[in-house]
Amino acid sequence: MNAPNNNSANTAGSASAKTAPHTPAASASANTAQHTPAAINAADRLFARIEAAGAPVCVGLDPVAEKLPAILRPAAGHAAAAVAIGEFSRGVIDAVAGIVPAVKIQAACFERHGPAGVAALASVLEHARTVDVLEVILDFKRGDIGISAEHYAASARDAYRSDWTTVSAYLGADSLTPFVGNGHGAFALVRTSNPSGDAVQSLRLADGRTVAEAVADLVASVGAASLGSAGFSALGAVVGATKPTDAAALRLRMPQQIFLVPGFGAQGGGVDDVLPCFRADGRGALVTASRSVIYAFEPADRAWHESVRRAAEDLRTQIGAALGARA
Repeated sequence: MNAPNNNSANTAGSASAKTAPHTPAASASANTAQHTPAAINAADRLFARIEAAGAPVCVGLDPVAEKLPAILRPAAGHAAAAVAIGEFSRGVIDAVAGIVPAVKIQAACFERHGPAGVAALASVLEHARTVDVLEVILDFKRGDIGISAEHYAASARDAYRSDWTTVSAYLGADSLTPFVGNGHGAFALVRTSNPSGDAVQSLRLADGRTVAEAVADLVASVGAASLGSAGFSALGAVVGATKPTDAAALRLRMPQQIFLVPGFGAQGGGVDDVLPCFRADGRGALVTASRSVIYAFEPADRAWHESVRRAAEDLRTQIGAALGARA
């Protein structure tokens, strides 16, 4: 991910620029052997990116073919859709680079298109790595143990070469530890932004804790083994922006975790909702916006990437100003 960006030709803006996505086999086999994770702790590296960008914000890439700019709207079929969302995603990455410190790439949006979608995902991740001002989060929410967890971790770390992944903690510590260490980090699902999550996450255990609080305690315990020099762990937590009261309580239980905070913007979370995710010193969270940034254009807008860039700048300004006012 630390090579200079030589992929400007991939920036979207012309339908004639479409090319077939790279194949995972070609990308992975060429890169795995030579890729050595940075020695720096993942949390320390992320905070360096945040400091350089000026605000702890992240743009989520959740591309849907039907929502693309008209100039990129694909013909029917999975192969055409995969090419289109790949080109769009690379254009978004180029538009937000230097404005935000991280991008979160939703694997499901690509995998729905089968092998062509997986190839497009590999291409987008490869492009994101060439932008050396971005942390790359692969949002694939894996949850398994043993050799299966090791395989999932290897795919994220060595084949896709992401910096962070999202994982499920439901199977305990064994589902978390393979994804953390040697320069890599993970965000474990703790308190999600979807309303139906309450049915499980708000349940009370015999000891009085909620399920979410029990998971938070697990994440804090497991994450203590991967602290960086900034005092934060390479094992973070996903805590939704739509649960501010719970977020404040979870922050006390996980003082050393970075919170990945989805749900800001189109999902209903506002500035006041995300502030409880931060520590009193204004650190400890990464606020993610997806639809409100990547679809901030009119369908017929040929310069759609400029609209995306402005939306990313607005996101950075909103969160930066709120944290500055609280300081």
